[in-house]
Amino acid sequence: MKLIPGGTFTMGGRSDQAYPDEFPQHKVSIDPFYMDRYEVTNAEFDQFIKATGYLTIAEKDIDWEEIKTQLPKGTPKPPDTVLKAGSLVFKETNGPVDLMDYSQWWSWTIGAHWRQPEGPGSSIEGRMDHPVVHIAYDDAHAYAMWTGKRLPTEAEWEWAASGGTMGKYPWGNDPIENAVDKANFWQGIFPYKNLVQDGHSGTAPVGSFPSNGYGLFDMAGNVWEWCQDKYDITSYAIDKSKGVVNNPNGSPQYNDPREPFSPKHIIRGGSFLCNESYCSGYRVTRRMSTSKDSGSNHTGFRCARDY
Repeated sequence: MKLIPGGTFTMGGRSDQAYPDEFPQHKVSIDPFYMDRYEVTNAEFDQFIKATGYLTIAEKDIDWEEIKTQLPKGTPKPPDTVLKAGSLVFKETNGPVDLMDYSQWWSWTIGAHWRQPEGPGSSIEGRMDHPVVHIAYDDAHAYAMWTGKRLPTEAEWEWAASGGTMGKYPWGNDPIENAVDKANFWQGIFPYKNLVQDGHSGTAPVGSFPSNGYGLFDMAGNVWEWCQDKYDITSYAIDKSKGVVNNPNGSPQYNDPREPFSPKHIIRGGSFLCNESYCSGYRVTRRMSTSKDSGSNHTGFRCARDY
């Protein structure tokens, strides 16, 4: 882990690419804390599994009685064959698609989980130093507790990702077209033409690219990382109304009007699939919301600890 110094900063969108939920900007004060230098790897997660016998959410069949509470009333039950253990796997398309329709490149894959990232027949052999994926929020939280750590808050994550520069990206302000040697992301035309200029079509071994100013690796790209905060679209406005907020740890409620029944947490940092055309998740201030019981083959995490 690296000790991240405390400080006060302006949290929130600071570019013309910023999404509405990156505003309003607001002042935040952070105490010093520790942050993992790297995303949690397959090797590290394997030690956790062997020690505890833990079963990830992607390895469990879906409980319809539980999942239907996250859906509009009257949603019909899908066939039992669909409710088998699995996760979302990226599938490159054959050509241009509507970038607002995520179903074009995500495929629900029975048997996909952290040991089989692309589904049955795949494995993590030769990828033990890659970040673990198909991790849901509860999986990340369980691992963090086992190690005596915790997940970072969203404010801690943004402060740490800046590396002390407060630039647009963890490496500063060099434009993304000049950054193929700085992070693992999608070069080319998403989701059908990956030029692989950074050398990695999927996840990369952790630490494959330079660290930021705080000595943290892969704070942009590679895999999205869970934060402990619940997603509440109003949380930034509430924090701004308080003046300088000390060590915010998120909202007490879930609030995403787009999917009001789904409890979501924040993910940060982007992944190997991020591209300027639709995501720009590698920006320091970019935030995404994901259902806490969902994982995919570009979702992982890193841990934090109090100073």
